[in-house]
Amino acid sequence: MAHVNAQCRLRNRPVGLPTADDFGYVEEPAPQPADGQFLVRVGHLSIDPAMRSWMNAGRSYVPPVGVGEVMRAAGIGEVVESRHPGHPVGQVVGGVFGVQRYALSDGEGVTPVDLSLGEAPVHLGALGFSGLTAHIGLLDIGRPRPGQTVVVSAAAGSVGSLTGQIAKINGCRAVGIAGGPDKCRFLLEELGFDGAVDYKAGGVRGQVRDLAPDGVDVFFDNVGGDILDDVLTTLAHGARVVISGAVSQYNAERGTRGPANYMQLLVKRATMTGFVVSDHAARFPAARTELSGWLRTGQLKEHTHLVTGGVAAFPEALLGLFAGKNTGKTVLAL
Repeated sequence: MAHVNAQCRLRNRPVGLPTADDFGYVEEPAPQPADGQFLVRVGHLSIDPAMRSWMNAGRSYVPPVGVGEVMRAAGIGEVVESRHPGHPVGQVVGGVFGVQRYALSDGEGVTPVDLSLGEAPVHLGALGFSGLTAHIGLLDIGRPRPGQTVVVSAAAGSVGSLTGQIAKINGCRAVGIAGGPDKCRFLLEELGFDGAVDYKAGGVRGQVRDLAPDGVDVFFDNVGGDILDDVLTTLAHGARVVISGAVSQYNAERGTRGPANYMQLLVKRATMTGFVVSDHAARFPAARTELSGWLRTGQLKEHTHLVTGGVAAFPEALLGLFAGKNTGKTVLAL
């Protein structure tokens, strides 16, 4: 059967905030599987702030997306054609398939998806890289102890919203930093955070000090920039800072700005550790088991911001992250 593929390709390397013109939409026949390959009809894609850094030509933790290449993205889909013994037609799978309707694979990096544990968007959120980042980054790198205070930036986003909840499950106080009263209300009333800091109201370091008078034991940072600088002044003795992302810096036109208050790490005998979840693949099965258990019991809540419109809607979905339009995990339905 002939399938028509739709792809979103990187047309230009953006300077500052990307625009729709930085992407190109292409339709062409889907590739045919050779021996040892299979074709996936992608149904849902993960939309993440880190995608912006993948568009830059400089060195990063993954190679940049090449100009003219399909934009990188993790997704969930169904095998529709197969010449691979391990991936039969009808199997639901997850992998880095790119922003396209059909993806050809040889099985590397592709895993079966158990939809009995949750619908496809959940496997891109709480049971996907967002949940794994929150779980492993907080518990393995941040190492919080019961009763300690965990502060999370971008706390209403895909990773942050889960990180704060995992802190609560593990007996910690959770304080989230988010933009605007609605998102702060979401953290407090729907997710059960102990405190919320509205960075749009200003005075972030004062708000954090009010909510963490004994200091911040673990800071899980997804933002960088001024937020990181402010929280560094509120650390407790022996604090751990986990650098999971730096969304405030991804669109910077004059280079990334580092923290001015880094000497607080010395004063408080604190540590700051960069964290990339793909380095911890051996921990994925155990983490997913724990995450799925928390979801099943209702201790962990997943909130999905679903964007419709297919491949052509990718630029809108991505730019919505930087405009703060999402609460929870952004997923693009194809």
